[in-house]
Amino acid sequence: MQEKHISSAFDRDLETLQALIMKMGGLVEDSIRDATDALINRDEELAQKVRRADKAIDALEEEVNQEAARVIALRAPVAGDLRTVLTVMKISANLERCGDYAKNMAKRTSVLVQMPNVDGASHAIRRMARDVDLMLKDALDAYIARDDGLASEVRERDSDIDQMYNTLFREFLTHMMEDPRNITACMHLHFIAKNMERMGDHVTSIAEQVIYLVTGELPDDPRNKSDKTSYDLPEGDA
Repeated sequence: MQEKHISSAFDRDLETLQALIMKMGGLVEDSIRDATDALINRDEELAQKVRRADKAIDALEEEVNQEAARVIALRAPVAGDLRTVLTVMKISANLERCGDYAKNMAKRTSVLVQMPNVDGASHAIRRMARDVDLMLKDALDAYIARDDGLASEVRERDSDIDQMYNTLFREFLTHMMEDPRNITACMHLHFIAKNMERMGDHVTSIAEQVIYLVTGELPDDPRNKSDKTSYDLPEGDA
């Protein structure tokens, strides 16, 4: 009877953690879409909203960590149960980084609204952001359904994001060489594209954690990275 009571309490703890993760994921999805809309529509007010929303995402990550620590200390989970708690913590950390990158996009948008548009950039960036957002949705769906097949599919799609980034990188270089007046705007747009490429990496990490949760093992095959550019954005630039 005591074991059943402990099991029921642990199940409730896991439900609480899962609810926090889904709430956090929803806020990150909103931030990605809002940051993209702010850039495309040159909406500085919406960009400010994204920057403010990051505080709520950070607070949820802290809540997840505190709740997970409480569960570990109180329930002393082992094997699969411990794996579930650790997976939740790692997923929340990846979501928090995605939120940071959305915030950084919004920061650069506040600068870009003062500059002329760069031809063709809006459509390409919107497509890239849409695909990252869909990857995140599917990764979270895979987590809820414990679907390692869907998680593996999400992992494979990261190479598409890398290819989009590579294409944008070359396009921005071309714009800068053709007209030096485009250099500042294109540098900001490049970093925005890099932010989205990094989001794709973190979403892929979420998918890998789902695979670990379901199978007990992380994928051992190397991720197919297609980002071959020489420029890189430090993790701290968010």
